[in-house]
Amino acid sequence: MSQTTSRSRRSGIRRGEAASGWLFTAPVIILLGVFLVIPVLMALWVSFSDWGGRGSPFSSGVNFVGFKNYQVLLTGGGLAEQDFGMSLKNNAWYVVLVVPIQTAVSLGLAVLVNRAILRGRGFFRTAFYFPSVTSSVAITVLWLFLFSTSGAVNKVLSWFGINGPNWFNDPSGIFHFGIQQGPPVLTGNTLLGVSWWDWVGGPSVAMTAFVIMAVFTTSGTFMLLFIAALQNLSGDITEAAMMDGANGWQRFWRITLPQLRPTLFTVLTLGLIGCWQVFDQIYTGTKGAPGKTTLTPAYLSYKSSFIDQNWGQGAAIAFILFVIIVLFTIFQRWILRERSVSKRRMRRYEVPPGGGANANGNSGLTPATAVASTGSLDGRGTN
Repeated sequence: MSQTTSRSRRSGIRRGEAASGWLFTAPVIILLGVFLVIPVLMALWVSFSDWGGRGSPFSSGVNFVGFKNYQVLLTGGGLAEQDFGMSLKNNAWYVVLVVPIQTAVSLGLAVLVNRAILRGRGFFRTAFYFPSVTSSVAITVLWLFLFSTSGAVNKVLSWFGINGPNWFNDPSGIFHFGIQQGPPVLTGNTLLGVSWWDWVGGPSVAMTAFVIMAVFTTSGTFMLLFIAALQNLSGDITEAAMMDGANGWQRFWRITLPQLRPTLFTVLTLGLIGCWQVFDQIYTGTKGAPGKTTLTPAYLSYKSSFIDQNWGQGAAIAFILFVIIVLFTIFQRWILRERSVSKRRMRRYEVPPGGGANANGNSGLTPATAVASTGSLDGRGTN
């Protein structure tokens, strides 16, 4: 009898805790529903309709057109497909260049300013982080002056005998190396209305200036994330590795970097999302010029909706971009996942019955050697 009463009392307490939890989270849930979930669902409906931007998208005059807006963008064969393909090409190269460079730069800066022997670390942290808190519009305007034909960048290049390009007015791809006409096998075949010659040509000179600006403005933010992660690492394993004779590069590559895996995934994911959503720099700077070589899906979605009043295509572009970001994030998560160590590799560190050296002449497994070999603290790492 007493056990039944105790169980009912515990269940009643749990129900009360659940009710209290829902009560405290209800305001946030309501706000997210009103200002996030409902607008997203409305935009999803607009992508399947012919709404022209006037009146309610749920009025009787708005018709359901199915996947027509998506088909025009992906298989339409017209100007809409060409513009969308060009925007994907530009943004893809932007992501390929910005994400790894800004990650490497931010990690390098974090390791540099985290060193105890560095004087004035607070000053350098502030200096590196300052561009991240500056308005992106102000940075873009500054970039337009610096990278103009007679700007400071070309002036510095002239000191070394280099004739700087007309940065924001040059549509040529940086990987074309001045070649105006490509081979027929590349120029005669297209993907989303854009020739393979343009796809492999890399970003334009104008887009390259935006790549440099992105690395300059975002590396400081990710540097702080890496600094926080580095300060939470234990120094015992590093000291053990030093006693084992590991040099600085081996300690960083085999011990420090594997422990930064969660932070690395966060930095890569945030960088990936931010790069695919680049808009304000394009809107302030070039608006897609020259020759649509700085056009991005985010700006194209804005242009289709607010300028061309083609709200269905604008919403469709936004949701295609959403799918691209999700797929890249999942792929990135798969690449950085924890992998179990193979049995063949683990046998290298097994202690023989006599407690002496193993078959390879190595002594027993030390903590530093284990981390250096497996790539993680819990005995899991890459094969």
